Amino acid sequence: MATVDLSAYHADDIPSAEGMDVAVVVADWNREITHNLLEGAIATLAAHGALASSVMVWHVPGTFELANAAAQLADLSSVECVICLGCVIRGETPHFEYVCNAAAQGIMQVGITSKKPVIFGVLTDNNIEQSRARSGGELGNKGVEAAITAIRMTALSRRIASLKHSS
Repeated sequence: MATVDLSAYHADDIPSAEGMDVAVVVADWNREITHNLLEGAIATLAAHGALASSVMVWHVPGTFELANAAAQLADLSSVECVICLGCVIRGETPHFEYVCNAAAQGIMQVGITSKKPVIFGVLTDNNIEQSRARSGGELGNKGVEAAITAIRMTALSRRIASLKHSS
């Protein structure tokens, strides 16, 4: 397991999030963790210029449902990117593998089919201590990382779109 803050980044390397329209889908299962991820994502978007009115937050029951909500939100013309936040903690059954695989594949598929950035901000940990460490604890906040990825990928998408329009 990591021993440094994985969420550290250089702010100078991050484009502005000004004018960015972002949908954030957060799973309510493991709420202690996922709502910390949400706080990290929203604070990071705001710190880089996103207006609160341009960030829509949607709640789903669990991580498995993230892809479905992301697909519906990615269909909206007003949404430039979708951040998916969730947490799956290993238990004693194969449920962990099924949910993790379905969430990863589903979220990836939404991004590919929508041609919009759809960000995987899902913790897949062995225990609650690991989840706490990655949701604002000593190892950072995966929500911060997801927001930075969203900003960078949306900026990239905008640049690519401008190339399409200029050719």
